[in-house]
Amino acid sequence: MQLTNRRYDIDWIRVIAIGLLLIYHIAIGFQPWGMMIAFITNNEPWTSLWVPMSMLNVWRIPLLFFVSGMGVYFALQNRNGKQLIAERAGRILVPFLFGAIAIVPVHGYLWQRYYHYDVSYMPGPGHLWFLANIFIYVVLFTPLFLYLKRNESGKFVRAIACTFRTPLGLILVVGAFILEAVILKPFPYEMYAMTWHGFFLGMLAFLFGFCFVLSGSGFWNMIVKYRWVFLLIAVALFVIRLLYFNMSTPAALLVTESQCWILSVFAFGHKYLNRGAKALSYLSQAAYPVYILHMMFLYLASVLIFPLSLDVRIKFVLVLLITVAGCFGTYEIIRRIKWIRPLFGLRFSERDKG
Repeated sequence: MQLTNRRYDIDWIRVIAIGLLLIYHIAIGFQPWGMMIAFITNNEPWTSLWVPMSMLNVWRIPLLFFVSGMGVYFALQNRNGKQLIAERAGRILVPFLFGAIAIVPVHGYLWQRYYHYDVSYMPGPGHLWFLANIFIYVVLFTPLFLYLKRNESGKFVRAIACTFRTPLGLILVVGAFILEAVILKPFPYEMYAMTWHGFFLGMLAFLFGFCFVLSGSGFWNMIVKYRWVFLLIAVALFVIRLLYFNMSTPAALLVTESQCWILSVFAFGHKYLNRGAKALSYLSQAAYPVYILHMMFLYLASVLIFPLSLDVRIKFVLVLLITVAGCFGTYEIIRRIKWIRPLFGLRFSERDKG
């Protein structure tokens, strides 16, 4: 039942998920409602971007919480509870606090200057809000996860594995997320940041992510077998949402669509991405610092590019290039300075595997 080998597919999915979030945030700058959530927006919108954005919106954040729960399973292979919490405090809590006081205020300043508001220091969670959630989940679930890891041959864990060995077991997963949406009635459903909906949705995804890996190969073989079914359901529900329901989609359909997208990503990833590569090794290390930094360079790029008289598609590409270049260029500096590395979630040394 145990999966002790490194799961390159999960590493790839984490990298891809963060990349999609970066692109999604860039696209917000080309939506007419972007300023309402404190983004710098282009005067000319690119409204057709909303179609792929609305597809991503229902699963991009939950996917990261699933992956985070999976990561805890592998972290417990060679850590006890105290070591796990201490390690996650260094890798998650420290970058969150540093980002809240030193990174988020920078793009807040750029936003104020661009729109000619009075400039003030604006610390806060910003785009890093989910890091605080993940650390809370680690603290809350570590006793349970330790129990499950220590009793992987026990009846309870065998029951979990048996449940997630068939598609019928996924009804429990979808049902839990539907119940969360029915109780909290989020509107819109995709409003995750710093809401109770985002907190409890993330908690469920984190818990189920751990349980999926705990369930062993039976779960992964099952989702690979039914990967096209999950994908077809997700696409069908998205088309129905887009053409018929729009903003009034029933919670049950939104949740089902979201979970089918996520299961599709894990299934296709497990089948095609479970292999290492030099690019993965680099990107996996860079993904976290890049995400911490990206809003700062996105706002800087917006300030530079949006006033120009250029086609909206050219502006999008330029903002993307500047954001990516700024993030990776800064990462190359960060990774070489030992005392700065922990502020961005990196170990003191690239050779340190502790």
